[in-house]
Amino acid sequence: MSSFSEFHLDPAIARGITDLGFSTPTPIQIAALPPGLAGRDVLACAMTGSGKTAAFVLPILQRLLARPGSGPRALVVTPTRELAAQVHEHLKALGHHTRIRSVAVFGGVAAGPQERALRSGVDVVVATPGRLLDHMQQPWLRFDRLEVLVLDEADRMLDMGFLPDVKRILAALPKQRQSLLFSATMPAPITELSRQLLRDPVRIDVERPSAPPTLVTQSVLPVAEQLKPLLLVELLRRGDIRTALVFTRTKHRANRLADKLSRAGIVCDRIHGNRSQRQREAALADFKNGRLQVLVATDIAARGIDVHDLPHVVNFDVPVQPDDYIHRVGRTARSGATGDAITFVSPAEGPQLAAIERALGRRLHRRRLDGFDYDAKPAGQLEIPVAERLAAIRSQRAEERARARANAARQGVRDAGSSAAPRRGDDAGARRRGRRTGRSAANGRPSIARPSHGAGN
Repeated sequence: MSSFSEFHLDPAIARGITDLGFSTPTPIQIAALPPGLAGRDVLACAMTGSGKTAAFVLPILQRLLARPGSGPRALVVTPTRELAAQVHEHLKALGHHTRIRSVAVFGGVAAGPQERALRSGVDVVVATPGRLLDHMQQPWLRFDRLEVLVLDEADRMLDMGFLPDVKRILAALPKQRQSLLFSATMPAPITELSRQLLRDPVRIDVERPSAPPTLVTQSVLPVAEQLKPLLLVELLRRGDIRTALVFTRTKHRANRLADKLSRAGIVCDRIHGNRSQRQREAALADFKNGRLQVLVATDIAARGIDVHDLPHVVNFDVPVQPDDYIHRVGRTARSGATGDAITFVSPAEGPQLAAIERALGRRLHRRRLDGFDYDAKPAGQLEIPVAERLAAIRSQRAEERARARANAARQGVRDAGSSAAPRRGDDAGARRRGRRTGRSAANGRPSIARPSHGAGN
């Protein structure tokens, strides 16, 4: 198929497709749209950036327009807030000329606006598992009339420990429905889930081993662990990297690296699970709009960031799982574009790199950066060891408790002193009597009332 017109979509949907500038469907859309539009269950294994969102959004829109109804009729479950927001924006854009109403439901933001939207009535809910379950325990969200269920990035939900939540959600849904499961990889638990979830599904590319997009140039830069920040700064300063999404292993390392880059004059921000939803959205918006040169991220962002024309992905730390490498690298070279993926590898990360190369079925190109001082002795260290961080936290808390005890002791002394103050002659007694009568002992004018801390007052 060479055109979306061959799918005979509703004219309102066709206008949305045109508005987005879509012309030729991608391979996953060509394979998944016909069974999806026919109401069949679908099990699709598609690499990230392949256009799979439209592959399930278009059948949802077509179905809801063909037969009007009320109540949430379609549910899309995603693993991360960023992906939920991305799918919701895609849904709104493709359905812009329809009257289909939708809401994104995820944590990290106030639940009130989501509740109001659900109470007012929506056709499609796009949600992460945790916040969805919270709403499902309330009277304003029922899926009695659900017709379509989509599990997007199912393997990531497994990685993030959401599989029990997903099973709780499935248990509360009608059995008679169309179900579509999309995943970049198919580990055994997801394959088993698909058997429970899907009825006689159309299988799309399930046997293909997962791999990064074919237009990504992948390279490895061996480097000592302590030199990684200097190497990244050097690549940025030389212009070898213009704009990059940089992945770190932990939230702590993301924070420390972002701070180091900022001190080096690199305009950057960070995105990870400890950042508020508002901070994450602001950082992502700045990155998409070109206000940041670098966005440092943990794997929570690996499948929820959709940045057009992203030229570089940098694996500052080698991911532990080969699948995570694929998802990270898949942030570049999307929708037919080209991109570069660079992986920094310390000697200790050799086993992880070997596992990635076994999964890819080939050895990645190694290279060195000409002119970079591989013998440099950087000041300080990127990551403070966990033991030191815990010791610092314990010390800080001990100091806070000591200050609290000292403050309480001082307060006790003041209380005792004000309740049994020594007599200082007739003038002191007059002053006390003046306070009790509301008059100044010196001139008889009303005195300013002050709080008393004496015991018994």
